[in-house]
Amino acid sequence: MNSPISPCISICKTDPVTGYCYGCARTNEEKKLWKDDSAKENWKLNNLRQIETRMSGWQLDTFRESYKHKTAHGISLFKKSLEKNNTTY
Repeated sequence: MNSPISPCISICKTDPVTGYCYGCARTNEEKKLWKDDSAKENWKLNNLRQIETRMSGWQLDTFRESYKHKTAHGISLFKKSLEKNNTTY
């Protein structure tokens, strides 16, 4: 099994009240851990499940759709949209 890819879907803005990213619902500390080469696959899988519990409604639907696209195609739907429109992020 390949290691899980980062849940970042390129909607990177932190909610000042919760401390969670609007796009992926991770904390800044969790974002750092995902980039750490020593982060265990098991931790990443557990974190993926945990961040989904922080979301609901359209946010959860949007995350799932974009993350599924990212895992299949290597790019989030947001970045794909930017490329399509020749916009830089």
